[in-house]
Amino acid sequence: MSVRQSLLAILDQGPCYGYQLRAEFDRRTGGTWPLNVGQIYNTLDRLERDGLVTKGDSDDDGHVYFAITESGRAEAAEWLSTPVPRTAATRDELAIKLALASTLPGVDVRALVAAQRAASLVRLEALVAERARPSTAMTDGDAEGASSADLAAALVSDALVEHAKAEVRWLDSAAARLERSGAGGAAVPLIATPPRRGRPVRDAAAS
Repeated sequence: MSVRQSLLAILDQGPCYGYQLRAEFDRRTGGTWPLNVGQIYNTLDRLERDGLVTKGDSDDDGHVYFAITESGRAEAAEWLSTPVPRTAATRDELAIKLALASTLPGVDVRALVAAQRAASLVRLEALVAERARPSTAMTDGDAEGASSADLAAALVSDALVEHAKAEVRWLDSAAARLERSGAGGAAVPLIATPPRRGRPVRDAAAS
């Protein structure tokens, strides 16, 4: 998730102060990824340093407003119009955990997969239940604004549910692969001679 570009996209609608940006981000994303104010102000400081926002005056309550610059507006527009890259290099903790576990002695990988699947199902059920609840987005706003906020929350909720379903399917596939292998994989020992600094690790079997 890009906090930087998200804040720029919101600021493109008009100047905001830190707490206001947090509230706007929260209601526009269904409250799924809460941001703390410190994170927002740290990001605003970097955006100001990069010439993408400017700091304005304070209001009577001491709120310091930030306004987007033309460069910031261009970056926000580019982010919104460019597909999000999904590369093979993306680090998924669960995939890495299972991959490593399958190479370690004494680890019951099938039990690990079963436990993870149970936890993933609980999360999926919670997400489905949350999606079924009536939205309270922008209850004090106008009907058109509330409708847009409801749509935004629904889009995020749908994505989370589908990702959770995909995780359960992948775990089922992993369990089937482990069954076909007859175990949890073979233990992979450490390389006898550690690789020299700066040289890639090579499996002895591939030499």
